[in-house]
Amino acid sequence: MKIAIVGAGYVGLVTGAGLADFGHQVTAIDVDADRISALQQGVVPIFEPGLDELLSRNMAAGRLVFTTSFGAAVAEADVVFLAVGTPSRRGDGHADLSYVYDATRKVAEHLDGFTVVATKSTVPVGTGDEVERILAEHRPDADVLVVSNPEFLREGAAIEDFKRPDRIVVGIEDERARAVMTEVYRPLYLNQAPLLFTNRRTAELTKYAANAFLAMKVSFINEMAELCERAGADVQEVARGIGLDRRIGSKFLHAGPGYGGSCFPKDTLALVRTAADHDVSLSLVGATIAANARQRFLMVDKIVGACGGDVSGKTIGLLGLTFKPNTDDIRDAPAIDIATMLMERGARVVAYDPQGMAAAALVVPGVVMAEDAYAPADTADALVLVTEWNEFRSLDLARVAGVMRHPVFVDLRNVYRREEMQRAGLRYMSVGRPDAEEPRP
Repeated sequence: MKIAIVGAGYVGLVTGAGLADFGHQVTAIDVDADRISALQQGVVPIFEPGLDELLSRNMAAGRLVFTTSFGAAVAEADVVFLAVGTPSRRGDGHADLSYVYDATRKVAEHLDGFTVVATKSTVPVGTGDEVERILAEHRPDADVLVVSNPEFLREGAAIEDFKRPDRIVVGIEDERARAVMTEVYRPLYLNQAPLLFTNRRTAELTKYAANAFLAMKVSFINEMAELCERAGADVQEVARGIGLDRRIGSKFLHAGPGYGGSCFPKDTLALVRTAADHDVSLSLVGATIAANARQRFLMVDKIVGACGGDVSGKTIGLLGLTFKPNTDDIRDAPAIDIATMLMERGARVVAYDPQGMAAAALVVPGVVMAEDAYAPADTADALVLVTEWNEFRSLDLARVAGVMRHPVFVDLRNVYRREEMQRAGLRYMSVGRPDAEEPRP
């Protein structure tokens, strides 16, 4: 099939590379000329494990090309995917759909023959209706169908998710689109990946509902962690005890500083706003948003408490800046807020992250960026593990303790055990475990 993808960002690149790897002829379009030029030269603008190799292999085979021109790519396409950003709209939290609608108008100019326009971007329920209206307004003569095909990609594991998805959701309003979208995903369908067809509005809402439910699991276990600290229980064992229940499942039950990234924060907020537009109060989702915001303050209080109640004039080392490992994404990352609040309380913050320092330096310029995982510990009054990158999981703890001014280690991801920390001479605090509130000696 001939496929055009509008948007060469995270979703567009992973989708384009994945579809090209299935054997489709894919053209990725972006209005950012610098980005397209870099991609044409093999320079990938984001970090995602395995993406470089997947892009280069399919570009070399001629199945994947990049352009700034909508013309031939759209005119020849069987399917045009809209994969542009939908950030939170400034001021009210609604999803900003201006990029989706601008892309739709550009696509309309070049439609030729029967075409399916598939919205891959995360959009509020009813957006497909507006996309359809815009297409009809600009090209009343076009034979075009609009479908919703939301993505369910995890940053850091997107290639695996694309090739081995839990499900593929496609929302259609015309049965002619079913055969087209089935052919797009035929390689996955033959491998028994569930291909779920719904109406368009159901597909749009499914994406938001999935993200909101996962976000609620994160906030739920974080609230349980606070209770565990007060009651002397172990949140990791609680999580295991409830996660073994197949009705609940073990995923997203890891206590820590809260969720971040490009999806959960904006999508939960947009869902609440959309519900309000329909006179529905999503009190659980609203409480999830509030709990996640509060969690960052609790983590800062934990760090300050570990430093004797005051961080003014003290050096705090941070391990991790991205919102999760295996990505360079710092959007709504807990570490960014934590670093900012610590500096507001007078601390000097030194941080290291394998991929996120360049982006973080632009957002929190007061943070000193370190050269490796051990540099933030040098003369530090506390070292804080915020993002659980693999290289932070097996630190030489004796080396860490030996260079710190005060050997205090605050583990916001519960990577380590108190016994191994004590053997290394480190005073240890974690989240939601009996050792979490160890009194300062």
